[in-house]
Amino acid sequence: MYLMYIEQKYLLLASSQLSQFKKKNDYLYNFRCPYCGDSQRSQHKARGYVFKKDNTLIYKCHNCGVGASIKNLLKHIDVKIHNDYIFERYKKTDDVRPDISKFTQPKFLKGDSPLKKLKKISQLDWKHPVKKFVVDRKIPTDRHFELFFVNKFCEWVNSIIPNKFPTLKGDHPRLVIPFFDENNKMFAFQGRSFNSENPKYITIILNPEMDKIFGLNRIDKNKPLFAVEGPIDSLFLDNCVAVAGADFNKLPLDYTIIFDNERRNRELLKQIEKTIDNGYKVVLWPDDIKEKDINDMILSGKTKQEIKLTIEENTYQGNMAKMRLTTWRKVNVK
Repeated sequence: MYLMYIEQKYLLLASSQLSQFKKKNDYLYNFRCPYCGDSQRSQHKARGYVFKKDNTLIYKCHNCGVGASIKNLLKHIDVKIHNDYIFERYKKTDDVRPDISKFTQPKFLKGDSPLKKLKKISQLDWKHPVKKFVVDRKIPTDRHFELFFVNKFCEWVNSIIPNKFPTLKGDHPRLVIPFFDENNKMFAFQGRSFNSENPKYITIILNPEMDKIFGLNRIDKNKPLFAVEGPIDSLFLDNCVAVAGADFNKLPLDYTIIFDNERRNRELLKQIEKTIDNGYKVVLWPDDIKEKDINDMILSGKTKQEIKLTIEENTYQGNMAKMRLTTWRKVNVK
């Protein structure tokens, strides 16, 4: 029941951002759908519902049909509230969660690397389930050597930073995405879950003085520079880094910033506006692109060349970027 309490607590914290929000009973809430906006004719119609199913709360809209967990609903409404929810939920339950309040600088022997204990995805047999996972995501084969597989993520992390995870209960396999600086020294890594384990991404910092930017070791500063949000998305583009939760505005101004295609994400819209004001070139996806990010575009059948051309044709800066953002944010994506 503790999980239900946490879910209700953060839903109520986000309720001020939900139009027509009302509590129907102990485990039933009603409001206008934040995904589709609900009825355009009647501002009084509210067809979004949060209700109890088994031992958790879920969301369902009876207008557009969208269904979501409380976690994903909060992420859609307010990223900060979502992050606070994730922290409190996994701090109090038996699910594995890193203690981000404590940091111990790991010490490696010269020439030693914790990655030596792992297998690169490029080394796995094509029948291996993890290899299949990466192939199914259509990650280019010439990038497979940059990704690693670990069978027991928490145990492996604890071998690098002792007691980073106070319990190994629920330990599970993860895809390891290492972050290297320009001198090929690893300063952080992410563990991505394969199934429904939460959180989906766990980031481990080895050098807190470095910003969480993926791909610094493979960029050519003499060529056009690009930056996306997620490390996996960056693998589909040439000369591209990923901020992985860091601030785009910490990058040099010669980067073109490629945001995810989430027009209803209020926090994202604020970030785009700030980035434009700071003088960056930004990519605002055309109206016929419905996918959320580059990997989704690849999975939908678009080629790397098509995406590259789309990026070139939809890059804006200054007043042109502000004008495009005004129309871009108003498009009703179905």
